Amino acid sequence: MFDKILIANRGEIALRIERACKELGIKTVAVHSTADADAMHVRLADESVCIGPPAASESYLNIPRLVAACEITGADALHPGYGFLSENARFAEILEEHGVTFIGPTPEHMRLMGDKIRAKETAKALGIPVVPGSGGAVTTNEEAIAIAREIGFPVLVKAAAGGGGRGMKVARTEAELPIALSTARAESKAAFGDDALYLERYLSKPRHIEIQVIGDGKGNAVYLGERDCSLQRRHQKILEETPSPALNEAQRKEIGETVARAMRKLKYRNAGTVEFLYEDGEFFFIEMNTRLQVEHPVTEMVTGIDLVIEQIQIAAGAGLSFTQEEVRFDGHAIECRINAENPTTFRPSPGKISYFHPPGGLGVRVDSGVYAGYTIPAYYDSLIGKLIVHGKNRNECLMRLRRALGEFVIDGIETTIPLFSTLIQQSDIVDGVYDIHWLENYLQKH
Repeated sequence: MFDKILIANRGEIALRIERACKELGIKTVAVHSTADADAMHVRLADESVCIGPPAASESYLNIPRLVAACEITGADALHPGYGFLSENARFAEILEEHGVTFIGPTPEHMRLMGDKIRAKETAKALGIPVVPGSGGAVTTNEEAIAIAREIGFPVLVKAAAGGGGRGMKVARTEAELPIALSTARAESKAAFGDDALYLERYLSKPRHIEIQVIGDGKGNAVYLGERDCSLQRRHQKILEETPSPALNEAQRKEIGETVARAMRKLKYRNAGTVEFLYEDGEFFFIEMNTRLQVEHPVTEMVTGIDLVIEQIQIAAGAGLSFTQEEVRFDGHAIECRINAENPTTFRPSPGKISYFHPPGGLGVRVDSGVYAGYTIPAYYDSLIGKLIVHGKNRNECLMRLRRALGEFVIDGIETTIPLFSTLIQQSDIVDGVYDIHWLENYLQKH
């Protein structure tokens, strides 16, 4: 087992990893920018290293400074969390060259799944159902029009190196396609330094379903159920739940086993999430995230499995601590992402928290790195915490969530707590009949 792990992240995920390390008896190193000097993950770590000024490019994304922090502190492993450098294959290789274990997948798998075109080709070869679309990157408008005619309009133009909705445009007619291509290409080049695009059939009312997998890199892999992430705004998830109200037992078992078989063939190592669009009883692969997901706690709540501890043990060579047959799914769990934003305009709301009272009670978990007196910096993502609730069934879970949101008090800044209190009273949410466009349609009307 590792002696000391450096956590190359900030906020709630850094604190989450820190807790897992402490339960395993592993020393922790927190890194931080000057803006995060008073952060909770810094306060609770065994050691901390300042790696630069507030800008992420000069701190959390600065590979030489992170490697130097590992060398200075003697850390023998690094956990990247999510975001930042968590899916950067070159970063993982550099760490290995310096004798530091990267707690995550192999660089080869990160590169493979980081390229959306290659990922789709690989998924298809592994027996995972994919969305009909171009076989590879499209280079000309004429080529794109020919492919679009074949798969049928509307089509979705997507960046090969994309994520988070950037470089993604819908063309509903042939006349709209050239504009969608040029806009997506410019966005992709600016965001990712790569303007390669591909086309997919645009599904009108799909749900976003993802399968959590974990493998030992030696051919053993298991699935840990699905998460329904259909409540989204601008392609960003805001609420996740498991199990999905849209699936029956036979469907979830079939897609779970399909994904697990694929990961065994791939000899995938560590945690990963295979994401699908689901419509009219069919699953269509969209991408794979080769890291821990923001919404991993809902899976932990229904399985009782600590995903971060599993990640660490696998990276240390211990393998999986359970088999597929030993995985049990108990009850229902929902997560709300609490952002420092105006709940109506979604304008960021950095500033000092004057009062912080998280909810408690049976089945309630709050993952957050903030506290009363802490100042939310303006330089990073607005996520400040996650409220996760668990119940025997979905109805109990919703009732518990309603109660927990009523208890949750954060003063001094604006948050999205009031938005969730309103959303979970809507009949479509209560009944579980929503798709990836539901929230944006609701917000337009209200």
